Amino acid sequence: MKPAYEYGDEVRLTRNVRNDGTYPGKEVGELLIRRGSVGCVYDVGTYLQDQLIYRVHFLDDGCTVGCREEELVPAADPWINNRFEFREAVVALIPMSSEGKVVVEVGDEGEISRVIRDDNIVLYHARFHGRTFQVPEAALAAPDSDEALDSRNQEAS
Repeated sequence: MKPAYEYGDEVRLTRNVRNDGTYPGKEVGELLIRRGSVGCVYDVGTYLQDQLIYRVHFLDDGCTVGCREEELVPAADPWINNRFEFREAVVALIPMSSEGKVVVEVGDEGEISRVIRDDNIVLYHARFHGRTFQVPEAALAAPDSDEALDSRNQEAS
């Protein structure tokens, strides 16, 4: 296992980091560092002998956390902020079909199962009614947002 990042490299988080119970003075589940934050690698170790863990210091937040390699990108890479996170509830703004049949109606609630960044766009794997769809960010809204309320009102009329 060769680390992708070395001591001194500036990196950016691709997802929010919450306390898993190992960060002192914070409640389990409490947000430690927000996605998009930039930090500096100052140690690389392993977990269970098969996962690289980077100890990253986030100067602006005054916090140091352990991050897996897939949670980091070089700080110099272009960054697009995403609206939704893993396990976050969402509402469909468009109907979605499978095998020619609409199985997700506008206003149906689902959940994000994966965030995908590809060629300067953000896509999501979203689960609705036990099915997973890859959808662009524009096709989703937060359940309590004005977009979601508007879509439900349009469906009702």
